[in-house]
Amino acid sequence: MATASYWADNYVEKRRSGEKAIRMIKPGQRVFIGSSCGEPQYLVRKLAQASDTFTDIEIVRLLSLESTPLTLIADKTKDQSFNIRSFYLGSAKPKSLARNKRFITPMNLSAVPHLFETRRMPIHVALVQVSEPDDFGWMSLGISVDITMAAARSADLVIAQVNSSMPRVLGRSFIHVNDVDVIVEHEEELLTVGELPELETANVIGRLIARLVDDGSTIQISPGTTPQAILLAFSDKNDLGVHTQYLTTDIMRLVSMGVITNRKKGFNEGKIIASSAIGTKNLYEYLDDNPSIEFHPSDYVNDPGIISRHNKMICMNVPMAMDLTGQVAADALSYNYFSGVTGMLDFIRGASRSQGGKSILMFTSTLMDAKKSRIVPMLGDTAVVVPRGDVQYVVTEYGAVNLFGKSLQERAMAMISIAHPDFRDKLLFEAKKMDLLGAERTLSESAYGIYPIKLEETREIGGDLITIRPAKPVDERRIQEHFYNQDKNDIYSRFFQARTRFVRDDVERMFQIDYIRNLTLLAVVGEFGFGKVVAVGEYLLDPAKNMAEVAFSVSRDWQGKGLGKILMEKLCEAACENGISGLVAYTMPRNQGMIKLFKSLPYKSRTVYDGEVVELTCMFNEIESY
Repeated sequence: MATASYWADNYVEKRRSGEKAIRMIKPGQRVFIGSSCGEPQYLVRKLAQASDTFTDIEIVRLLSLESTPLTLIADKTKDQSFNIRSFYLGSAKPKSLARNKRFITPMNLSAVPHLFETRRMPIHVALVQVSEPDDFGWMSLGISVDITMAAARSADLVIAQVNSSMPRVLGRSFIHVNDVDVIVEHEEELLTVGELPELETANVIGRLIARLVDDGSTIQISPGTTPQAILLAFSDKNDLGVHTQYLTTDIMRLVSMGVITNRKKGFNEGKIIASSAIGTKNLYEYLDDNPSIEFHPSDYVNDPGIISRHNKMICMNVPMAMDLTGQVAADALSYNYFSGVTGMLDFIRGASRSQGGKSILMFTSTLMDAKKSRIVPMLGDTAVVVPRGDVQYVVTEYGAVNLFGKSLQERAMAMISIAHPDFRDKLLFEAKKMDLLGAERTLSESAYGIYPIKLEETREIGGDLITIRPAKPVDERRIQEHFYNQDKNDIYSRFFQARTRFVRDDVERMFQIDYIRNLTLLAVVGEFGFGKVVAVGEYLLDPAKNMAEVAFSVSRDWQGKGLGKILMEKLCEAACENGISGLVAYTMPRNQGMIKLFKSLPYKSRTVYDGEVVELTCMFNEIESY
């Protein structure tokens, strides 16, 4: 009868040097290497040093920063020592990846554990890194649970590098000494990823995203986001929760600020859930034995069914490029390969099924040198990570749009409207060539307009939330619908004639604007991207006089609630800032509402009656004294 042995005795018996442990790997075997910043660097170095003794070893891992360049060894030996298999869902267009693209196996992370556990891809040897064992013999995989747990549990031979620098992270992160075949003790600093470069454009994106995320939301953030953008987006939020693939230093900061409480997640409440961590040494120390944080394998964290169980699940990811139809490419960043090892599609689909959930794609409109647009006519030889049918919100520094439920024509106009102004004309030309837009489509002034986010605001009026914001090219249809739904008397007051048609040419100047010489403000109720326009205010500059003509239209149900006054004040503010001398308005004598609205301004006003038309004027340098 066998006698159970004490784990501590087993631990001592299993200890080997790095060299001896690596010599246990046999020709032709498949060797998994622990993921991301949890990579067992010492074991990998020993593996590389012994490369001339190996034949046909297949290395399986996530795309790696390569602290030890195994792909270089594979190149030198023409794959006879090592063949590399990297799980990576992005494209291989960056030069650093293109030369090794033959090694890429495109998969969603949620599917990789199943690949190992079913032995469809049997793992013969797993090289993992773990914390020191606790009093009961359990060692934590620490900052790299993701697909590492499945590899360790299904491997024929598990070689564990025990490193006192590895934090003991709670959750489903533990492997027992008795389940490990070889112990290699070696202390070294864990891999870290420094702060991403700060970009003012990213900070603008942060402000735009803040308007899309409600208090009490559960968030997922991809590693490609800059810290300042994250702080700007969420510093004023309350009771956010976290369910994410990668835990980052930025998330730790939000916890310390009290923004993240995990109290309203609706699932796994009170806990931050992740599968890996990439960041600084301070982040890793924060994770150690922290009862508010749990790490779980990727087939749990990235499961769209699990993701969808959270309240207001908001996933925020950084693609490298999108085309005019909404297709998404995701590439690794040169300084952060982990940004391309993606469960992006898993989270997008999970968030879309969540109650109140949203998926947001956010990126600067150009590459770092501003010479190339990240919005392109069509993704050709680039891997599509997210199909166009799954895309919802898209944000650049030039605005935010919602592509969900939009036609290809509407998508093309939306994407062009948030592209860098230097590339909009070319994108419009290409869209027409591809028959995404009709030949009659133009951009006019909006080709060069910079969306003034500072004019956006949300107010509560009569119990309803209403957004006051500048018009965008994508507002064409909803502006038409506003006028089609207006009372005929209001239409006559607005246009000085009876109208029953509001074709595109009639309202074009309201959405093809430069935001300086001509500006249209909308009052919108309802969901972003599907809202209903209930009021329109606009000014149009007469350059000869440097005076701007203003006009308003408010839906009958919203009249008498102060919308006209709000729009007038914001138009005045914008006109003053843009160097315009004053305002002029033309209305009918019976339109006392417009007359009173104009005279409510803090400037001296003049009224001239000319038959059936009243001309109202004011100069910004003439303040009314009461």
